[in-house]
Amino acid sequence: MVSTLPVSLEDIRAAAGRIAGRVIGTPMVQSASLGELVGVPVHLKLEHHQTTGSFKLRGATNAVLSLSPAERSRGVVAASTGNHGRALAYAAKAEGAVATICMSRLVPENKVLEIRRLGADVRIVGLSQDEAQQEVDRLVREEGLVMVPPFDHPDVVAGQGTLGLEIIDALPAAAIVLVPLSGGGLAAGVAASVKGISPKTKVIGLTMEKGAAMKASLDAGQPVQVDEMPSLADSLGGGIGLDNRVTFAMCRELLDEVILLTEAEIAAGMRHAYAAERQIVEGAGAVGIAALLAGKINGGGPIVAILSGANVDMEQHRRVISATQPLDGEEGR
Repeated sequence: MVSTLPVSLEDIRAAAGRIAGRVIGTPMVQSASLGELVGVPVHLKLEHHQTTGSFKLRGATNAVLSLSPAERSRGVVAASTGNHGRALAYAAKAEGAVATICMSRLVPENKVLEIRRLGADVRIVGLSQDEAQQEVDRLVREEGLVMVPPFDHPDVVAGQGTLGLEIIDALPAAAIVLVPLSGGGLAAGVAASVKGISPKTKVIGLTMEKGAAMKASLDAGQPVQVDEMPSLADSLGGGIGLDNRVTFAMCRELLDEVILLTEAEIAAGMRHAYAAERQIVEGAGAVGIAALLAGKINGGGPIVAILSGANVDMEQHRRVISATQPLDGEEGR
């Protein structure tokens, strides 16, 4: 089944070899508190400990290393809600290439500043990922830059899939893997690697209720556009692209379920990560914990929840942790 899709287990294993030494293998730890809550072993994949604070470095590094020297010399460009931009800026700089990152005004300022710190040219365009993508298309067309998309690209998906290899290597008996879901790069890659090795393992995508583009597209049977809304899980915002070529088909084929979470549930996940697990994660990184706390995951164990990113605005994090921020329906910025 997996071999007929745009990215295969063999592609992911090749990516693992390519990025070795440039991307760290992140730890996986067992959560006593969550295990006691749900009655089965729960493990947390601490991907927010990755060099740039999120899983995005895997895909960006694999994509940059897959370019020819001539392509890298033209410079790379991408639209991003923050974490892909940071990862691409880092990966490009490591290979001596220039990165241009286009983002909407919904991207938190802390992520914008970090991307600038890495030497990338930052363009703030519009109020949606789709508007930022229009600027990317213009730069590719008029200035010859090479696009490295945040998710809908085989090399990016293969890079993200290396995380799944690490999960199954550490826990071959994993029954359920909980994956944050936005454009589908992480979910598609992890599902392809996990199911390629362990077909019986369930892979569940988790996203916020507000502006869940992949969930709306899967329900419609084709990519659709949704209105973006501020969320604590800002990294999960953005569309999947009406001309999606990779991740929609893979998520449709490989994900066992997609679960939506409220802002209050996401906030509870962030608080639990901090208070019980001693981990600082952004809203998108907390959705696995949030789903477990909310009782939305059914089935046996062991369960693995991916904590995908730590690039949260610390003032926002303080308000969430101290519960002084009105959460349901409030802007996640």
